[in-house]
Formats: sequence, structure tokens, C-alpha cells
Amino acid sequence: MRESIIRTISGLLYIAILVVSILSSELIFISLFFLLGFVCLLELEKLLRLKSYALYGVHAIFFILFSYLKFDATATVLLLCITIFVNLFLVKDLLFIRKIPVFEKKKYIILIFYLISSIVFLTLIPTYNGVFNPVLIVGVFILIWTNDTFAFIVGKNFGKNKLYEKISPNKTIEGFAGGLLFSCLGGYFIFEFTHYRNFQFWLGMAIILSIFGTLGDLIQSKFKRQAGVKDSGKLMPGHGGLYDRLDSIIFSSPFIYAYLLIVEYVS
Repeated sequence: MRESIIRTISGLLYIAILVVSILSSELIFISLFFLLGFVCLLELEKLLRLKSYALYGVHAIFFILFSYLKFDATATVLLLCITIFVNLFLVKDLLFIRKIPVFEKKKYIILIFYLISSIVFLTLIPTYNGVFNPVLIVGVFILIWTNDTFAFIVGKNFGKNKLYEKISPNKTIEGFAGGLLFSCLGGYFIFEFTHYRNFQFWLGMAIILSIFGTLGDLIQSKFKRQAGVKDSGKLMPGHGGLYDRLDSIIFSSPFIYAYLLIVEYVS
């Protein structure tokens, strides 16, 4: 009971800080994730048994150039393509290789283009069309939280068929379907409440977040399983590390950003 209370308070505090920063200003939002990115980088380095101060410099340079200055659209698209390629490479390893090779090689590539650049694209989502829109990024977080929450609830109460037992024994196909369904419903209510774009726009967002958010969670679970730990850290009481809380949205963010660029181009 006490653990549930601590977990609830910790989660609500995290959500409150996140939403307040988003609604305050673009600068505060980016600065918050600049700091959160440092923490996630530290936690992932520990999982990979790597200690490199140079990566914190890369993190700072990427944020200054892409998140704060937004210095070149072509460079941003190039970074997006590299990030998506690396993330899909991780999906391939998740599905077909017993041990993710990042523990033997390519650690720096994964840390830069899976973690750092994905967090950068998370900060770029609300300004994908040049204007900061807090409704968009709040909606993204609501959808990912809805997916995670109902995947857990449905899976716990109705789950019978394992989704990927050797990596995450508690995840079920029923839980994934439940998370996807309620995330789509969440997209409908976000549209009704905000009237931003149309329902089809939010439906596409919900589907992408559910699929890639689940893949991101499984990839992080494989990292932790290979490292032999339960959580990535202890920063958030009852939840584990910050990377544990952000793994889904981190992995999904470049795919969401690509989706937004495609929608903008088509429209």
C-alpha cells in the first residue's frame, strides 16, 4: 500500500513538472529535456557499462544546434534519417538476434543516434512547422501515457497470450491491443477537446505511439536484461529510473516527427 502511494505521488509530480514546463514556454520545455537527457544518458551508460564524458558534450552540442538554434532544416532531416535507421536497426536486433550487439560494439553510435538525437526530436515535435504548439506535445504525452496505462490494466486483467516472453514476460498481446484501442480513443477526445487538426491526424499519432512506444519499451527491457538489472536507476521512487519512464516516448519521437513532416507536406 505504501509503495503504491509513493509510486502515485512520484508519477503525479513527474507529470505536473512536465506539463507545467510545456505550458510555460518553448525555452523552459527544451531546457527541461536538456537536463532529463543528461540523466537518461547517465542511466543508459551504466546499463551499457560505458563511461564517456565526451557524450555529454555531444548531447549539449546537439541540443544547442538542433533544439535551441534550429540552425539548418536539411541537417535536421539528415539527422532524422540516421536516427530512424539506427532505431530500426535496434528493432531488427530485438526480433532476430539473441544479444543486442551494442554490448560488444557500436555503443557510441547507439547512444548518440538512439538516445541523444531521439530526445532532440522530442523537443522539436511542438515546433515541426516553425511555431511552438504546446497542445501538440501535451497530446503526444497523453497518448503515450494512455497506451502504457491501459496496456498494463488490460494485460493484467485479461492477458493470456505473451507478446514477447523472453524479453518482457509481463507484456501480453491483449495488453498491447488494449493500449492501442484506448490510445485511439484518447486521440478522439484530444481532437474533441482541442479541435487541433482532425481526428485522423490524432488517430495516426496514436497508432504510431502505441506501436513504436511498445517497441521502445521492449528494446529498453532487453538492455536491462543483458545488464542484469530490474530498473535503469532509482531517481523516481516506485518507478525506477528516468529512462524507465521515457523509453517509449524517446524511441517514438523521431517516427512522430517524420509523421508530422509528411502530414505537413501532404497538406
